[in-house]
Amino acid sequence: MAINGHAIHFISGLPRSGSTLLSAILRQNPHVSAGMSGPVATLLGAVLPKMSGASEYAPFFNDERRHRVLKSLFEAYHHDELANGKLIFDTNRTWTAKLPMLNALFPDAKVICCVRDVPWVIDSVEKMIRRNPTHVSSIFHGKDTRNVYGRVKDVMDSERGLIGLPWGSLREAWFGEHAKKLIVVRYESLVTDTANIINGIYQQLGLELFPHDFENIEYQEEQFDQRLGMPDLHKVKRKVELEKRSTILPPDIFMKYADMNFWDNDKLNTKGVFVM
Repeated sequence: MAINGHAIHFISGLPRSGSTLLSAILRQNPHVSAGMSGPVATLLGAVLPKMSGASEYAPFFNDERRHRVLKSLFEAYHHDELANGKLIFDTNRTWTAKLPMLNALFPDAKVICCVRDVPWVIDSVEKMIRRNPTHVSSIFHGKDTRNVYGRVKDVMDSERGLIGLPWGSLREAWFGEHAKKLIVVRYESLVTDTANIINGIYQQLGLELFPHDFENIEYQEEQFDQRLGMPDLHKVKRKVELEKRSTILPPDIFMKYADMNFWDNDKLNTKGVFVM
């Protein structure tokens, strides 16, 4: 079954900012398929170099053939959902770095970007690490992660860090030529004004509203989280609510990253990105 921009949208943005919660809510709708971060973006990243650049097979591909091959990956992976007429929400934090490709393949698709105050994203990751002290997480790339300062340096690395990479990708998309494809959703708004945010997303996508139940949400990926060394990383609480607590970060770390929320600065929204 062919997939088009009306049959697929994307979820991206920062980690620990509500993307799993958003997917858990959307999937209550029987006409929607959504979940945690999936493998399609990685598959695209593996296939594309074989069809372009210095690859020996590059001469066999023109833009039209490349587009067909790339779209076929989406269609093959989401085949069952498409066959049942479902609307696909494919989640991956790297989609914001691939807006030109997504625009070429699915010009009508939107990218919902979940965001959160960066210090609280860092805080949430650190909280998960301390909650699982007998696990060694694979989210870190460097060796010097034996204390909070080393761990924060690792996750904020702009090239490969868990937070730094998607933050940079989102900023690129925010100021890029396809910024109009973005729908930015603040975490605080999602958990305190859930009904209005979900209805707003439906309206932005031109979808018929659905009566979601925000007090009975169930979603988890236990096997994936165990392999990652972060049990309950993608477990969603049954009731949507804001957890009020103090940060566990040293104050110097918290203040260092306090001014990274560019989506809150109207003067920086030069492309008119829709922010909720």
